[in-house]
Amino acid sequence: MRAPIRSVAIAAIAVAAGCASEVETGRASYTDLCAGCHGAGGQGNGPGARGLTVPPSDLTLIAAQNAGTFPRVEVMAKIDGYAKGEPHHGAMPVFWPLLEGRMVLVPTGDGILTPTPEPLVALAAYLESIQRQPRAAPVLSLKQVGPQ
Repeated sequence: MRAPIRSVAIAAIAVAAGCASEVETGRASYTDLCAGCHGAGGQGNGPGARGLTVPPSDLTLIAAQNAGTFPRVEVMAKIDGYAKGEPHHGAMPVFWPLLEGRMVLVPTGDGILTPTPEPLVALAAYLESIQRQPRAAPVLSLKQVGPQ
């Protein structure tokens, strides 16, 4: 009985280690390709953002802007899609040549697994790891806004 439990525990540790390395690989790609405009923390405040007519997006709020769900497939399509038929918008450069690599299967909906470059998957995993909740506006009580 203990052997199966130990095997499951070892498998869980291996999966967790694999996820961590995927995020670390994505972090390295982010630092090289994205931080210049989106900033080290992903909030759109990198040095390359100065002078752009359209400011870079705050990448830490992607999930918050999508009902709390990180849209991994859409994010990967946005990063990769410009050179594959989508019109190019704004100052964001084409990244697909820099994110080519070994293909991995990614679930893209309706049970479909799509071959996707592993560096692109890792970058999306990193972006998912930096998601945060937006700051809520302060709530004023009636006592604070009512007549004195």
